[in-house]
Amino acid sequence: MQIAANKAVSIDYTLTNDDGEVLDSSVGGAPLVYLHGAGNIIPGLEKALEGKAAGDDVKVTVEPEEAYGEFNAELIAVLGRNMFEGVDELEVGMQFHASGPDGSMQIVTIKALEGDEVTVDGNHPLAGERLTFEVKVVAVRDANEEEIAHGHIHGEGGHHH
Repeated sequence: MQIAANKAVSIDYTLTNDDGEVLDSSVGGAPLVYLHGAGNIIPGLEKALEGKAAGDDVKVTVEPEEAYGEFNAELIAVLGRNMFEGVDELEVGMQFHASGPDGSMQIVTIKALEGDEVTVDGNHPLAGERLTFEVKVVAVRDANEEEIAHGHIHGEGGHHH
């Protein structure tokens, strides 16, 4: 069975950056299970897996625009500590949900703390990065109606309600 829209796909993968540094990997753990065509994984990887089958090996380098986007300096902001009411200790690396410019929720990461100023970054941590995936397709099956309706895979390796 080939990978196509509305297929449940299980993959083992290793993700590296341009320096060859391993950023993420499923090796030694459960495979990643996703619903193909539902935007569950980055577009560049999804395109590279289209038409592949169980047992196939795929190595693909994905440019930022097909991954987590280009780094956007406009997503860096300096806020007052008073914007973090109820949080006793702020630390670099902490993440918070915030309203984005378009009103949607986004995650911001604290990048710097200086006095009463808190510098936050709304970019994805991998924004602007060229990413290389080494993938082994483990299994491909038809997704069931509920998985298609929910836009993700249920059960082992997938979403649990």
